[in-house]
This record gives sequence, C-alpha cells and structure tokens, in this order.
Amino acid sequence: MLLATDLDGTFLAGPPENRQRLYQLIAAHPDIQLAFVTGRGLEVVLPILSDPTVPIPDYIICDVGGTVVDGRSLQPLQPLQSEIDARWPGEQRVADVMRDCPGLERQEVPQQRRCSYFCEAGAVTGEVQARAATLACDVLFSAERYLDILPKGVNKGSTLMALVQHLGLDQDHVLVAGDTLNDLSMYEAGFMGVCVGDSEPALLEATRERARVLHARHAGCGGILEALAHFGFLGAGGVDAELAAMEATGEADLVMVYHRLPYEEVREEGRLLRRRPTSPNGIIPTLLSFFAEGVAGSWVAWSIHDPAVEASFEVHTEVDRQLYPGLVAARVALSKDEVDVFYKRFSKEAFWPTLHTFWERAVFREEDWAVFLRVNRLFAERTASEAAPEAVVWLHDYNLWMVPAVLRELRPDLKIAFFHHTYFPSADVFNVLPWRREIIGSLLQCDYVGFHIPRQAENFVDVARGVAPLKVLETRACAPRFLTYGCAVGLDEVTTAIEVHGRRIGLGAHPVGLDVERVRQVLADPATRERLERLRGELAGIRVVLSVERLDYTKGTLEKILAFERLLEEHPDLCGQVALLAVCVPAAREMTVYDQLQGQIEQAVGRVNGRFARVGWTPVQFFFRALPFEEVVAWYALADVMWITPLRDGLNLVAKEYVATQGLSGGGGVLVLSEFAGAAAELHGALLTNPHDLNDLREKLFQGISMNPAEAESRLRELFGVVCHNDIQRWGREFLEAVRQGGAPKGDSEQQ
Repeated sequence: MLLATDLDGTFLAGPPENRQRLYQLIAAHPDIQLAFVTGRGLEVVLPILSDPTVPIPDYIICDVGGTVVDGRSLQPLQPLQSEIDARWPGEQRVADVMRDCPGLERQEVPQQRRCSYFCEAGAVTGEVQARAATLACDVLFSAERYLDILPKGVNKGSTLMALVQHLGLDQDHVLVAGDTLNDLSMYEAGFMGVCVGDSEPALLEATRERARVLHARHAGCGGILEALAHFGFLGAGGVDAELAAMEATGEADLVMVYHRLPYEEVREEGRLLRRRPTSPNGIIPTLLSFFAEGVAGSWVAWSIHDPAVEASFEVHTEVDRQLYPGLVAARVALSKDEVDVFYKRFSKEAFWPTLHTFWERAVFREEDWAVFLRVNRLFAERTASEAAPEAVVWLHDYNLWMVPAVLRELRPDLKIAFFHHTYFPSADVFNVLPWRREIIGSLLQCDYVGFHIPRQAENFVDVARGVAPLKVLETRACAPRFLTYGCAVGLDEVTTAIEVHGRRIGLGAHPVGLDVERVRQVLADPATRERLERLRGELAGIRVVLSVERLDYTKGTLEKILAFERLLEEHPDLCGQVALLAVCVPAAREMTVYDQLQGQIEQAVGRVNGRFARVGWTPVQFFFRALPFEEVVAWYALADVMWITPLRDGLNLVAKEYVATQGLSGGGGVLVLSEFAGAAAELHGALLTNPHDLNDLREKLFQGISMNPAEAESRLRELFGVVCHNDIQRWGREFLEAVRQGGAPKGDSEQQ
C-alpha cells in the first residue's frame, strides 16, 4: 500500500506514543510505501528528514503539489516534475502580476513553482482570480489564512494521482491523510482517506458525504492508525498485533549504557572469567554506586562473542550480588571484527579526529558507518528490552551516538540522557561529518544531553541549529564556576534548554570529577612513599617537569618536546637543572594510525638529548609504556611542574590527578595547562598556555619553573579546592539530578 500523508497536523501530530506507534508500524512493514504530501517547500522538509524517529519517505510531494522528488535521493521524479515545470510561468512573473493586490502579504518561506501569501478570506477577490487566470494558474485558499498561486491543474491530489499512475498502483491500495482544506484535492481524486481528529471544519464539511473518507476521532498519527484498522490495510488484527508487540518492557529503573562492562572479562584455559576492573577509571565505581541499596538496574555493554569458541552466549550476568543485588550486566554480543571496525577503526579514524578539530585526518567509509549503525541498533534493542516503563537511560559518549534514535522509536516512554565525554567541536568542524544530520537528529531524541564545559554545550546548539528549527528556552551565566574570557574554551553564557520539533531538551555542563579518595589511599601506601623517596634521591637538585598522556596527535606531545628544546636554547643556564619526564602510553596494537607520530616523537627526543645531554643529566626522559597508577601518583608527588598541553581535549583528568596529589601531599607544584583542554575552563589557578604557539609553550613553562613559591602555593590551594569540591561523586549525582529535573540544578553555575 501507499500512505500519502500531510505533515503538519497529520503525520507530525498527535500524542508522542501514537506517533511512535505509527512510525514503528511503518518500519516493521516494508510493503508500506510512504509519501509526504505537504504545502511546505522541499528545503523546509529537510529538517524533518534529519529526525531519526520519523520514517524516511519513499516520495515527497511538496509546494502544494508543485514539486515531486524521490524521498531518499531528493532528486526530481521524472517525467512528472518536467510536466509540472512546463505549466509554471515563473515565480517572478507571478509575483509581479499579483504585486499590488490588496490584502496579500507574501510568505517568507522557501517556495518552488508556487507563490504563497497570507490574507483574509475577503482578499480572495474576483480580481485575484482573474489575474491568476491570465497566467494560466489556479488559486487555492485554505485554513482561512493561506493563499497559493499554483500551475494550472496542479495541486496535492493531481500530483499524487500522477505518482500513483507512474508507480502502477491500484487506487484502492492508497490511503490519504490530511487535516486542512488544502488537502481536499487528495480526497477528490477518489482515494481512500482519513481526516484526522481536529481537522479544519471546512475539510470535514467538504468530505462529509464521501463514503471512502473516515473522520477519525484521534488526532494526527492516532487518526491514521484508526484508518489503517478501519480499512483493513494490514489485514485482520494487523495494527493491534503490532501495537501489542511494541508494549513489552523490562524491569530496570535505571539503565547504564557504557562501552565497558563493570567488570573485566578474561579467558583462561577456555573458560571466560570475570574480575573486578583494574583500570584507574573512577567513572565505573561512581556509576555503579547508583545501583546500591538494591536499585533495579541494567548495565548494557558489549562483549566479544566467538561462536567457534563459545556456542552459547550469556546475555545477563551478575555484577556483585552483595553490593548491587538489583544490578545485572546486559551483554551485547559483538564479533571481534565488529569491535575492531566499530570502535578501534571507525570511531578512532572518522569521529575522533573530527571531534578534536583534526578533520583533515579523518577517514570516512560508508561500509564502516553501516557497521556503526548495526552495533548501535543492537545496543538500543538491548536497552529497550531492559528498561522498565518510564525508566531513565544514561548513555555514554560518541560511540553510541545513534542509540537515542532507535531507542526513542522503540520506547517513547523512556527518559533518555546522554553524556558526551569527548570534546564537541563548533559547527564548521562537526559539519564535515557526512552523517551529521543523522547524528544530531539522534541526539535530539534525548531528554537531556550533558557535556564537560559550557563551550561544548553551546557548540552542540550551533550544530543543531543547522539541522532543525531550534528555539532556545533557557540560558545561564557560566561564571563563577567556569572561566568566561580567560581561556580559549571560555564562555560567558550557556544554553540550558532548547525546543526542537515540539520537544524540550535539557543541556548542561558537567565536568567529570576525580576520585580523590583513591589518590589519598595510594599516597598512604608505604610502597608509594618508598618509591617517592627513591625518585627524589635519583633526581636530587633537578627541577622536574612531568608530562603524562596517551600517544595521540591531539595530546600535543611532539609540540611539547619542540618547545622544551627551544627553552633550553633560550635559557642555557637551565641545562643540568631541569628535566622533562614524559610518560606516553602507547595505543592499542591495532591502531596503526599513530605509528608515524610515534616515530616523529622518538626522533625529536633523540635530537634534544643528543644536543643537550651531559654526563649525569638527560634533558628528556621518555617512557613509552603504560605505568601503574600507583607509580604515576609517585611521579605526580615528585613533579615541580605538571605540563599538560593537548591541542584539543574534552576535559583531561590527569590535570586533576596532579592537583589532588600535590594538595594531599602538601606540595606546591605548578600546573601548566593547555587553554584548549576542557579542564582549563574549570581549574581556576592553572597557568594557561596556547599549545599551538611554541613560543607561548616555552614562555609559560619557564614561568612555571621560575614561579615564586608563595604564588605557586596560592594557585595550588585554589586548584585543590575546585578538585575536591567537584569530585566524581558530585559529578554523577548532579548529572542524574539534572536529568530527572529536566535541566541543570539551580545554582550549578555557582559551585566551586
């Protein structure tokens, strides 16, 4: 069958649950073809196509019948479009002829093959009709307000009839749906039809005697569902069966959707074993804490499944029966190839460089996008089956961008929250992505979207403005919690709520905090004290500059070494007095994209050491390996200066780890931080530097090395206060509170 439907008041109207039921019904029946038949121009229809919950139409008839295109390619449907074009005298000629007609106000909307006006009924005079006739055009007045001048014989009904004949469809297999008088021509063409609830009285009156037209009780999509059942388009009970299938729910009141399981899986002697996480990731225990006291919940994450090794796959596993008796891990079975493409290749080669403003490094493969969509759908389907009615779903990071689109379609009752852990760039960068409309359309299905800092949230708003009509509902001052004009990622005011397609979406800035207690425990360990004393003995008399980061072009490691080389050139008296200890954690073996960068860094280190090294002193000590967290904490306690200079970073927890270590150990270290790291907007007291300027890198490092101890201690006190107050527990608690309230908690911008 073909469903030909108007948009405003019809296919885009009605209660959300009825819209999603109809959309899901269409998705479940590939034999249903869909045609949008609207008075809007094609350009105005485009934002609707970016809404992932709305089915993509097979055909679009717009401009009140003046334009007909393929719904997927958006190319004119020939020869239908050429036949319409031949009847149109041209927009400028029509506008000139109608220019001085009293009471006509030209509509400022995109228009093709029509001229549209606002007017009262009395303005549609015989003179207007006569002028249109001289142009061989028709006049259409609807909703007591809208006047359209159209090519002769062209309207919604005539173009739809031409499409039906072009497709060779039986008229009895077409259902038309509308709500205003400009839809009348579709019913007059003789198709089966429905006037949805709350239709314009003039349309109801004009179709009252038509036996093949149903006047539905329900508005919008509910009325279309009524008509599908009334006319039996899907067979006996077809609609009821589909609706019943969509109402199955799970039992979890809170569903955490994260790329990692809350435990580690290891295979020994052919058996899959579960162990507590060994990574110093403070987020996982914080997220687990929300399931304490028996809260019913699910943790959705992937697990690699190889049918050749393990015939069956266990979807649900326990996490910790004693601590979290109500929590289960809901595992999404992925093959190793899917993980490699979805996460290690596509996410890191397409999305990661774009998000961090290195779009020239991005590689976009359509086949990888298909895998990404498939994996995200698997996550969404698992989440939908886990969630209780009206549950909260908390999604994490860009790997799961497309989950909200599918999830909203499957479960319109859920409250969907998303936290973006990586940097979110401005529109001119993000729009490089070939799938930007699909991605933003998916994120706009969330009830709440959180970012680290206000700048990232505002960048999201700007990107969304280019995808769909957007109304700003609320804004908030960023100070005093966040810097405004003091750094590259500062902002004075941030949007905290928007409205898109009639839905309210809350936005917030929630910089991830640190597990300060974990640092305290490491410092209290006698092994840490012994390690620290040994390091102090080895580096006695040397000012230690520490750098800790992963191997990645976004981290600015190479630029840092070049700047350190310039420092030694400009200040030869520092030779033998200062050492750079650079810890660079290698990437996964499969990520060959970093091989060239590693070679460049190693060459730069070799050159600096070759030029400046002396007996007993090496200027750059480069550790190309992962160090245990306990060992890194000892380095933090030792370092006089922490030099963190990413070219772009969503936040940077290493900076907070250093501040916590120095504060807890009574140190007076200096944090020199890139102003392009998200943490720069939050960490009052850091010495900010521009990593894109080697001279500034050199000068700010020299300032940090030579800083007066009183100033250094003052800066550290301020930094330590921020890190302790805005810790990881506060981050999680405030984020969920904002989700449940529909916006950031009052006073959030004032928390230090």
